Amino acid sequence: MAVKTARAKRTLPSGGAQRTRKPSVRSPKKWSAAVTRRSDALDLKSGVFKSRSAREIALSLKKSAEASHRRKSSPFQSAMSMLNFEINRGGKNLSTDRRRILNRAKTELRKAFGRPAA
Repeated sequence: MAVKTARAKRTLPSGGAQRTRKPSVRSPKKWSAAVTRRSDALDLKSGVFKSRSAREIALSLKKSAEASHRRKSSPFQSAMSMLNFEINRGGKNLSTDRRRILNRAKTELRKAFGRPAA
């Protein structure tokens, strides 16, 4: 008969299961910047989102969406999508004033396309 010897228990990381480190492939730091560069959706006027006027932003987006022949959805959906992308891209770093202007631009965009307010 073989005699079993007591082995010291190994402690596991606080996560419960033992984790192994794998060499990770770093993703680009700002994936949204790459999307903005490669996007085939709309050709936007340079600096459109830097405007201080929500109406100006909305009208510029409308003009770009209606002029584009590469979009997959309606002009309204494309324009609203680009506006939401810009808001989401800003995330926590978007100032309160900037966020307020961009959210007002959504309302202006709905008016410009004759859509009911949400």
